Amino acid sequence: MSDTDGAPAPSPHLWTVILAGGVGSRFWPVSTPARPKQLLPLASAQPLIRDTVDRILPLVPAERLRILTGSHLAAPLLGALPELGEQNLLLEPRAAGTAPVLAWAAAELERRDPDAVMVSLHADHVIAPPEKFRELIARAAELAVAHRRLFTIGAVPTRPETGYGYVRLGAPLAGTEVDPLGDPGYQVARFVEKPDAATAAGYLASGEYLWNTGLFVWRAADLLDEMQRVSPELSELVQLVRDGGTDAFFARAPTLSIDHAVLERSERVGVVRATFDWDDVGAWDAVRRTRPADEAGNVVLGPAYAVESRGLTLYADDGPVVAFGVEDLLIVRTGGVTFVAHRDRTPELKQLLAQLPEELRNL
Repeated sequence: MSDTDGAPAPSPHLWTVILAGGVGSRFWPVSTPARPKQLLPLASAQPLIRDTVDRILPLVPAERLRILTGSHLAAPLLGALPELGEQNLLLEPRAAGTAPVLAWAAAELERRDPDAVMVSLHADHVIAPPEKFRELIARAAELAVAHRRLFTIGAVPTRPETGYGYVRLGAPLAGTEVDPLGDPGYQVARFVEKPDAATAAGYLASGEYLWNTGLFVWRAADLLDEMQRVSPELSELVQLVRDGGTDAFFARAPTLSIDHAVLERSERVGVVRATFDWDDVGAWDAVRRTRPADEAGNVVLGPAYAVESRGLTLYADDGPVVAFGVEDLLIVRTGGVTFVAHRDRTPELKQLLAQLPEELRNL
């Protein structure tokens, strides 16, 4: 630990990659291809990507940070992160799912540092307190090196959430039973993708399952080796990307998630239990969990006003919005568009967008 702020001592082999290429269609009409949600102030007064970078920089310096994104987002991302430069960006030749892009990132890090330990983050998570986050990431990095496992961070469920994947805890890892953080590392017994409501409620009651946060820590070389071993879709292509054949790799790589390609198949996956609060800002309902509400349960972002109204989510960045005598609505005003929906229907935004003309979908 450092003498100044109690932060974990920095490791010269710890690197960070941040996945920041998604559109965030479930935040339409605010999130669009030109201005995706990672550039929006949805969890704080700052863009989500700014929050994400600030959270990890005390542990991993900017020169060992890489942001995975598309070329069309390079300029706006660097505008939100002025201390970074083009050397911090890994611009994806095409969107291909998390397995190919993380393989590419791991190969880039391995070439620079054969002992690189890779921390994989998402640009749209809300995490607090950041000190606990950094402490646990440092611990997971130690475990990844000691046990040569691929680690995910598992968050303790607080509700029967059907939109997240789950991890079932296996046996504690040898040597971690007495852990300075009060909790050992575990083997992963099972991955479960997005269960129904009854199953999720059972997982919550059992105490045997954690949410799969999508926060990963592993040696870059171990990820690539395991991908070659357990992922037939990519195994023959891994050496190609290790040798620097990025364009040829992406030309042949299928669209595939890292969960399906590696984590659900591997016997070398470990999990550490989160010691911090975590939320995935995936859709409008997350704003109600991560931003304060007034005494009537209204969450207000921007110049919006709720009068004799309850349970509203109001977002305005294109002039004021006034709601009077209504309940349980989402009301958004942005870019010349006003969007109104019942809060219970916001998870169906993708179905709505499919019914709208293209010029409205892609504002």
